[in-house]
Amino acid sequence: MADHDEDDYRGPATIRAADREIPVEVVLRGHFQPIDGRFHWYGRLAAQRSVDEFAAHCKKDVVLRTPSGEAIGTLSDPDPWGRYRITGTGRPPFPIPTELA
Repeated sequence: MADHDEDDYRGPATIRAADREIPVEVVLRGHFQPIDGRFHWYGRLAAQRSVDEFAAHCKKDVVLRTPSGEAIGTLSDPDPWGRYRITGTGRPPFPIPTELA
């Protein structure tokens, strides 16, 4: 994370839906949204053929697991580089500070 201090998590993860699991690399970040009182997390999965075949350019609900936890998220359309966006609300699949500095 030294290259991008704004990232909350960068590293290995697994996406799971139904009976399929796919190892992926992700970059994730998030913020607390005071308007709705929820934590919103989001990021990108590194481009890879197995994710493209699984998602088929459609929205898919998945479980995203990192070494620190797991959360339900939604894959959406890929960007021009083939990286799928993932979004979720609530507890993220990575640690976040729980106290003010």
